[in-house]
Amino acid sequence: MVAASVALVLVTPGAALADTPTSAITVSQTALQRGATFTVTETIYNPENFTVTGAKPALYGKEAAITDVADIVSCTVPCGALGSSYRAVVGDLAPLQSATVTFTLKVKDTAPLGTLTLQHQFVGDNYAFDTIDGAALTISQAAGAADVGLTLAASPAGVLTSQLTYTITAANHGPDAATGVKLQATLPSGLVFSKSSACTASGRTVTCTIASIPSGASAKASFTTSAGLLTIGSFTTTAQRQQSSPADSNVVNDKASRTCGAITSLLLSC
Repeated sequence: MVAASVALVLVTPGAALADTPTSAITVSQTALQRGATFTVTETIYNPENFTVTGAKPALYGKEAAITDVADIVSCTVPCGALGSSYRAVVGDLAPLQSATVTFTLKVKDTAPLGTLTLQHQFVGDNYAFDTIDGAALTISQAAGAADVGLTLAASPAGVLTSQLTYTITAANHGPDAATGVKLQATLPSGLVFSKSSACTASGRTVTCTIASIPSGASAKASFTTSAGLLTIGSFTTTAQRQQSSPADSNVVNDKASRTCGAITSLLLSC
């Protein structure tokens, strides 16, 4: 059983919709290589006039058991394998309520190659709804891969300054060297790109390029921003990997954010 600290959010619609499915999924990507990490977000909905106890979003594989194709990395609520399925536990679900869970999965190195149709179902202790066909995954042999993960640091450029220096660290977790690495940061309203030796800006988008990163190594790209006179309160800057070669098999660590704050435009903290 795998558990994570993110709380489940229950949403009560204003009115029941006849065409709302009892379960639905979205998949982060459908073309996957062995060893790749991906997410499946499943929403279950109770259209009945009674509470479904022990409500569980369930995932299956049609052509092969999902448990033979991918392992669970984490979930946003407690989850685990039951037979040939993966299930998450969301508790009782009252009439017209819905719940959403995200499964993070990693394709096994021994996963069967070809097409796998994901199936999903809303299962309860006292009631179960129909199993529904979802997205079709295409599993292929892993080619060269370089997992580039990002972290983002920020600090004021001095005391009583309106400038913040951001540093994106791109770590290559391998197994191969990464080339043509392109990173982008999105600045919040109130910050303006100032200078950098490794990055350029267009509006609020900062683009940084790194020629190559050997496996097991990391590279940094820094840029400086200026806070406007009216910049007050907290603000968040987000950086993400835009491209690199060979393929990045782990999309989970491709993005990083940093929140800073301003008491005035000259009193900044991160």
